Amino acid sequence: MRYMNEVGQEFIAGARYHLIDEFRPKIEKCLERLTDDQIWWRPNEQSNSIGNLVLHLCGNARQWIVCGVGGAADSRNRDAEFAQREVVPRAELQSLLKKTLDEVDSTLERLDANGLLERHTIQGSDVSALEAVLHVVEHFSMHAGQIVYITKHLTAQDMRFYDL
Repeated sequence: MRYMNEVGQEFIAGARYHLIDEFRPKIEKCLERLTDDQIWWRPNEQSNSIGNLVLHLCGNARQWIVCGVGGAADSRNRDAEFAQREVVPRAELQSLLKKTLDEVDSTLERLDANGLLERHTIQGSDVSALEAVLHVVEHFSMHAGQIVYITKHLTAQDMRFYDL
């Protein structure tokens, strides 16, 4: 049982690292390089802007970890994340991202590794806390990649995330 607790602690630490120390700085760097108009640019009506993706990531992470695993009240309106067309200023998106990921990090910091197998109902699905955390990390990875790609497309610049 001790070994499983250590594995759980390592999993939680890894999730926190990826969300806070890897994905957040990349998204923040992209937002810094773009104007508000670029953040809300979309190639067509079927595609999402970076602004929509940031709103969506915040809604998803809060719903799955802060509310689903952490027990906070869930008031998410998922459809509104994608329907947003009016420009939300960069500073507001940055603040929302920081606030959301601070809440996620705090929730994960309090999560007991022995509770990773506890079941939760999130978006109508019965999932373990481990599945919920993994979902959010994977989800952030996918959309962070989209944000980086759109930023490179709009700026024609190397983001220099891995300068050694």
